[in-house]
Amino acid sequence: MKLFKKYEEYMQTQAEKKLPGVGFKNLKKILKRCRREMTHSQISLQSQSSLLLNDSADNTHAYCLHPCPVCDGSFFPSLMKEMSVVVGCFNERAQKVLDVHLATGFHKYFMWCKGKLHGQGNGNHHSLIQEGKDLVGYALINAIAMRKILKKYDKIHDSKQGQAFRSQVQSMHMELLQSPWLCELIAFHINLREITKADMRRKGSEILLEGCSLVFNDGKPSLSCELSDTVKLEIDLTCSICLAGVYKGSLHLDELNILLSRRCPEYWEERLQSERAERIRQTKEHWESQSRAFLGI
Repeated sequence: MKLFKKYEEYMQTQAEKKLPGVGFKNLKKILKRCRREMTHSQISLQSQSSLLLNDSADNTHAYCLHPCPVCDGSFFPSLMKEMSVVVGCFNERAQKVLDVHLATGFHKYFMWCKGKLHGQGNGNHHSLIQEGKDLVGYALINAIAMRKILKKYDKIHDSKQGQAFRSQVQSMHMELLQSPWLCELIAFHINLREITKADMRRKGSEILLEGCSLVFNDGKPSLSCELSDTVKLEIDLTCSICLAGVYKGSLHLDELNILLSRRCPEYWEERLQSERAERIRQTKEHWESQSRAFLGI
């Protein structure tokens, strides 16, 4: 079954949760329309050029001319708008799940009651685990589908616009695989899975996320997610997303901290030391720049 068909069926199963999706069917239509709207003169010009270069005639239909007002004016804006909604929804819901899980005492009880009042689960730990698992699946299938549609764009366009769009998405922190909340949710399930290993009969262990694990190669940790025999993703953990206090917009990821400190304590201790040194360095630079600005130096 084709990926986009699987995507549509998956989103139908999630209809009750009212999760936003990306209209890949419409985006594919835009790319097809782009091919159809190439004028005969453009095709003729490409054919003449390819003959001069001794290229095969098949290459004349492989690409759309660049710049392309059809795709660049509708494809990227539509994809960007829908991606932002999907990423925003995922981050918000993932944060709520983890906030409830990490809360303690009366605060945890209050958040559970609030979730029940707004129809967000039935307020028990098993539903929390299941929701986290569903959110990971939601993020991964959207990330894969987005990569697929951009590959389709690259197949039609012999241009650098696709790569420019990817760079823009990464700079805006809209890449789902870069979401710190995705790393935190996966780490949350791996930690729970380790706890339940000692008691496999424990109720709820069957709903834990499978196919995800922490991999440590060449001194660098990453999260490996195997969705099927053919689909496997690697999420790098050496980037700045979890360096709390070092980079603007960074987050402190408790579950990831627990996972790394348990699995690779030596690496984690070195990383804590380097992050502490980086925080001190940046703090010093900040106040020095503030002092120079105040003194007019």
